[in-house]
Formats: sequence, C-alpha cells, structure tokens
Amino acid sequence: MSKGIKIATIGGGSSYTPELVEGFIKRYESLPIRELWLVDIPEGEEKLNIVGGLAKRMIKEAGLPIKVHLTLDRREALKDADFVTTQFRVGLLEARAKDERIPLKYGVIGQETNGPGGLFKGLRTIPVILDIIKDMEELCPNAWLINFTNPAGMVTEAVLRHSNWRKIVGLCNVPVGIKMGIADQLGVEVERIHVDFAGLNHMVYGLNIYLDGELYTDQYIDHLTSSDGSSGTMRNIADLKWEPDFIKALRAIPCPYHRYYYKTDEMFAEEKKAADTEGTRAEVVKKLEKELFELYKDQALSIKPPQLEQRGGAYYSDAACNLIDSIYNDRKDIQPVNTMNNGAIASIPDESAVEINSVITKDGPKPIAIGDLPVATRGLVQQIKSFERVAAEAAVTGDYQTALLAMTINPLVPSDSVAKEILDEMLVAHKEHLPQFL
Repeated sequence: MSKGIKIATIGGGSSYTPELVEGFIKRYESLPIRELWLVDIPEGEEKLNIVGGLAKRMIKEAGLPIKVHLTLDRREALKDADFVTTQFRVGLLEARAKDERIPLKYGVIGQETNGPGGLFKGLRTIPVILDIIKDMEELCPNAWLINFTNPAGMVTEAVLRHSNWRKIVGLCNVPVGIKMGIADQLGVEVERIHVDFAGLNHMVYGLNIYLDGELYTDQYIDHLTSSDGSSGTMRNIADLKWEPDFIKALRAIPCPYHRYYYKTDEMFAEEKKAADTEGTRAEVVKKLEKELFELYKDQALSIKPPQLEQRGGAYYSDAACNLIDSIYNDRKDIQPVNTMNNGAIASIPDESAVEINSVITKDGPKPIAIGDLPVATRGLVQQIKSFERVAAEAAVTGDYQTALLAMTINPLVPSDSVAKEILDEMLVAHKEHLPQFL
C-alpha cells in the first residue's frame, strides 16, 4: 500500500461525508490517502455533487494531494480499494419516516434501529450490503469493509452468517459518545477515561469505568445517581432521566438506546408527541439536511460547518478514521467495534456479531474476552441477538413467516397479532425496496 490508500465511500452524498473528510485530512500523515471515491445512486446525484464539491474544497484548503472522485458507478469505485466505507440509507429519509410513523399507529415505538423500524431498515439494507460484498470479492478482495450503515449490528451479523466475507467491522458512535459524556460529567480529559464496553450495537453497556487506570465504576455511578440521573443521550433520543436506584442495582452504564427497553411507555409517549407536533426524527432531519446542503453549496465554504453537529452523528469521523488508521498502521490500540464474538462474550454464539472493546490490528479487531455479561443484562442482549439473527435470515430469504417471527420476538412489539398488522402495512409501504418479498 506504499503507493497510497484508495478509499471508496458508498453513500458518499451523505450529509456526514464532510466529517469523514475532515477526519482523513487530520490524519493524512499516518493515513496517506491517494484517492477518495464518493459513490451514490442516481437519486442522490445532486447531493453527491454538492458534498463532493465541498470535499474537494476542504482538501484543497488543507493543501493535500488527495484526489476526490465522484461517481454513480460502484464497481469503478471499488476496483483495487483498500478500504470501503458504507453509510447509505435505502429508500432515503422517506423510508425512515415510514419506519417511525407506521408503528406509532399501533401503539408501538417507531424508531430507526429499534423495534419494527429497525427490522425494516435491516430488511432493506442487508441485500444491498451482500450485493456490495459480491462486488468486493471480485474487485477488491483484500479490502476492509467499514460499515456505519444502521442497523450496524444486524448488518454485521448478516455478513458473518450469510456470506464468506470476514473483513468487516461495524462501527457506531454511541460508545464514543458515552465515553465523552463521562469525561464531560467528571470534568476530566477524555484520555483519562477507559470504559469496558460489551453487548450489541445500540445495546452496549459500560461494564466498568476507569479513571487514570484505576477502577472508578462505583464512584461514577454514585456521581451519576446523585446528580441528574442522566447518563447522557443523543440528539435523536429524548433525555429521560434514569431511576437512580435502578442504575445502582444494574451497576452498569446503559447506552441511550436502552431507554426504549427500560422506559418503553415514556419513550412511546415522547415519540408520539414529537410526531404530532414537530414531526418524526426523519422529518426533522430532512429540514436540517436541507439547511446543511444549502451551506455546502457555498463555494466559499472549505471546512466542515459546525451546524453538522445538529445532525446527531457526532464523533463518527473520529471513530471511523481512528479505526482505519489503526488497521492500516497495526496500532494494536483498543476500540469498541462490531465484530465476530469468537468467545469474547460467553452467552453469545462465537460466530455472531457483538459490540465490544477490541484490539485493532492489521488483521482486524481482536475482541477482548469479558467472560459473560452480568445476569441482569444478559437476557435482554440474548433476546435482541435472537431478533437480529432471525431478521437477517428474513432479509436474505424474503420469507414472510420469518419476518413475522422476527417482528414478534422483538421486545418492543406486544403480541403476534400486532406484529402481523404492522408487518403487513410496512411490507406494502416499503414494497419498492423489498424485492425479495414479492
């Protein structure tokens, strides 16, 4: 790879791309990118050209010799790539809005990666990811696939179970956000904090917290429960406070998405209220994106605009670029990623995807074994893993009954009859993007 690195970003017209480009610029000394290919589909061509123009201006401003290519030809972009990043949304934000609105009619949370919405995002996304992998097997068999596309855990699970591709890492900004939040709450530099992360994507727990290398879990939980009861959240998740006694009993730090499982009724009420007033998160993001792309069009703009942080994907670029840098340079540092379990969590099958701290090497992540999850967290994690596995199978086979089974075993869906009603309506609503179910 001495000739320089080729990176292909699928979903290159995403509003997040400037953050990724900023991350690559910051790391150019250790990550000498020669070519960055931004790929999109015809419906995303206008956004691709706008974002691509900003990416070129950012690189020019930085004075770096990175060549940016914009294309609708995925195969051209993949040829001889060293890293492939995926950040696409099948059906665009319109599909996300359906995922969020339809379940609400049935008294069920509508959310991008949890419950019925997460199932349908997986059903739309997994066939496309597997198709990309077929191209990669032919055109860049030595490349690493770094997937940010949600639901990242289910997508990684599908690749591990339904393809022969093993050079995949799923990535999420949630663990990074948790760590930054802890440092912020304690008023210390983030480098002084270490968190033992283990679980699944959007169901990861901070099992132990260290400050300056010393175990600090109990002190942090005391701090957390004596202050505002919040372990922080994200722009797309209501900041409902945790019950202090619950957190003390759990003796672990839940992630923001755990609110959907531990505070289901309150979260449903929040989502319903938001949908009825300012709109679902997809509808809010659509307005935000419109403003962002107007900013991106400005020929005088040559940096990532601060308004991008309103979008909700903070720390993605650092997580993604750190991961690529660590694989490329064989850094052997520790990062939380979605990867094959390989015995790291005792109660999850070895071949399944888990989100866990891993040593990042040139041969990919090596998950750090934790033994097993605490009994209080284990059952919910296993239930969601069952959901992910059955959902991935439904995505690959297009089998109606398998999709119904996945919907019903998800803990956010109250019964098989409600599951069937939601499934039937969503299959019709997303028909265009679910050819395997025809």
